[in-house]
Amino acid sequence: MSEKSIKLTDDYYFQQASKIQGNKSSSHYHSLIEIYYMKRGKCNYFIDDKSYKVEAGDLVFIPSGIIHKTTYDTEFHDRWLINCSEFFIPESVLSEIKTLPHVFRRSQVTAECERVMQKIDFEYKKSDEYSVDALKGLTYELIFLLVRNAKTQAENPSGSAFIERAVKYIQENYHGEITLSGVAETFAVSPEHLSRTFKKETGFCFSEYLTLFRLQKAEYMLKNEPGRSVNGVAFACGFNDSNYFSYKFKKTYGVSPKKILQKHKK
Repeated sequence: MSEKSIKLTDDYYFQQASKIQGNKSSSHYHSLIEIYYMKRGKCNYFIDDKSYKVEAGDLVFIPSGIIHKTTYDTEFHDRWLINCSEFFIPESVLSEIKTLPHVFRRSQVTAECERVMQKIDFEYKKSDEYSVDALKGLTYELIFLLVRNAKTQAENPSGSAFIERAVKYIQENYHGEITLSGVAETFAVSPEHLSRTFKKETGFCFSEYLTLFRLQKAEYMLKNEPGRSVNGVAFACGFNDSNYFSYKFKKTYGVSPKKILQKHKK
């Protein structure tokens, strides 16, 4: 395994990695924008409510705050990854980035993206007093390339329509009671079929995704609605047990919901 990563600032992270691994996955959401370039290999990318088959030469763009999961189905992959804040995004296109396609697949676009990525790799490793501004300029170049070619890209999700609808159902009803059997009945499939297909296409177990989505909503409430109590946030996000909510929140974020609430009240 070959992996090189340096955290230049809290707002910019670049990683070039070559790994030998099979059936591995990673999932998260974060406040940074993600740009992922697959140089060699294949993977499945679940983003928001859709699944995509990503191949060598594809570039993946994910705005901040969107739950996503990567599952590798080949033994070897070589990819470049950027996580950056909006500081590195041109102000003129900030309003457009949430509408960009998630997957860019066109040889003339991705070949140019690879060229810019190589420059970013070089500049990131150099890491001197000019690097932040240089990386900003190169990332601007990359984003403008994506924005200018967005209309040439067709979204081609690879998942089934009923799993997409099931994910949207969770996103729209997370605050209420949701069970695997209840959602299966809503979409006229067996719980076993829903569970198996949900895991295959999203990389998440049904309950795992439901809990993660509820925690994401809870984090937002704790930070932006300081008038609420921890118990109030828990119940508003579909958790019937505030102790269980606090346990899952701390396990996921490394800090208790009470501390988050206190910090943002101040």
